[in-house]
Amino acid sequence: MNQLIYKCMKCGICCFEVPKNTGAKRIPLYPEEVTKLIKESAKRDLNFKVMEDLVFPDLLNHKILVVTYRIIFDNEAQCCPFYEKEQGCTIQEIKPLACQAYPLSLRRIDAFKFEISIDPLCKFVINHYEELENIDLEQLKNIFDKEYPKAERFFRKNKKIQFEIRKLETENKILIPREINKKDYDTYLKQWEREEILV
Repeated sequence: MNQLIYKCMKCGICCFEVPKNTGAKRIPLYPEEVTKLIKESAKRDLNFKVMEDLVFPDLLNHKILVVTYRIIFDNEAQCCPFYEKEQGCTIQEIKPLACQAYPLSLRRIDAFKFEISIDPLCKFVINHYEELENIDLEQLKNIFDKEYPKAERFFRKNKKIQFEIRKLETENKILIPREINKKDYDTYLKQWEREEILV
C-alpha cells in the first residue's frame, strides 16, 4: 500500500462532460481563476466559456453574489478547451485549484458544508479501487501526496469564503435568505446585477 502513488494518466476523464444520466460535471472556478483562463484562452484563440455555479441572492442590495463559476462544455469534444489528447492538461501553471487537487474533490453537503472525497470516475482510482477502498487519512495523504495539500487549500479557501459571507451578514451588509421559492429566485437571477465574492 505504501508504494502506491497517484499518477495522472492524462485520460481526460476529469476534463470531459459527464454523461447526462450521471449528472453535470462541476469543476468550480473562483473568479480570479476565470480571469486568468479568459486571458489564456484569448492568447490561444480558444472558445472558453463559463457559467455561474455557486451563487447567493442578496436581498439587502438586490444583487447576486457569485462565489464560483464552472466551464461550459459546448465544444465538439464536450471537454475543457485546455485539454489535449497527447498532452493532457495544457495549463499546468495556471490550472484551477479544483483541477490541481483532482482526483480529490470537495463534495458539497449543503451550502456551507463540504468534505474531501475521491472521484470514483478517475481511471487511476478505478484501476486501484481495491487498494483505495479502505484507506485511512494518512494513507490518503501519502498516495495523493501532491493533490492532498491542494485539496486542503481548496477546502480552506471555501471556508474563508463562507466566513466572509457570514461576516458580511453579521455586519448587516448583505442579507441572504435561508429559504427562497423558485419563482423569486429565478426573478432575482434574471434582474439583479452580479457581484463576485473575492477572498
